[in-house]
Amino acid sequence: MSEPMRIRAQAQSGGAIVRVLMSHEMETGQRKDAAGNVVPAWYITDVTVALNGATVMTAQWGTAVAKNPFTQFTVKGAKAGDKISVSWVDNHGDKRTDEATVADPAAAK
Repeated sequence: MSEPMRIRAQAQSGGAIVRVLMSHEMETGQRKDAAGNVVPAWYITDVTVALNGATVMTAQWGTAVAKNPFTQFTVKGAKAGDKISVSWVDNHGDKRTDEATVADPAAAK
């Protein structure tokens, strides 16, 4: 299984800004190894984000996304204490889901 995603979610006016770093090799299927053999394609195909269990975003990815992808987005209506979960599925059927709590920016000071 892959390493946990690093998820940071911070409340801001009207929602929360969410930053996610995923650990994944993201092979295109076009690269060759040192022996000249094609490295098989292995990449994230679907990403889903939920706020307190309700889906707020879905994305379909392909081979053009970099290794260990980073994504940032805003979730409207999220507030401090809410739960953000991020899930992905890759073309091999591997899955990963991780969760973070939306932080209050005043508590960080």
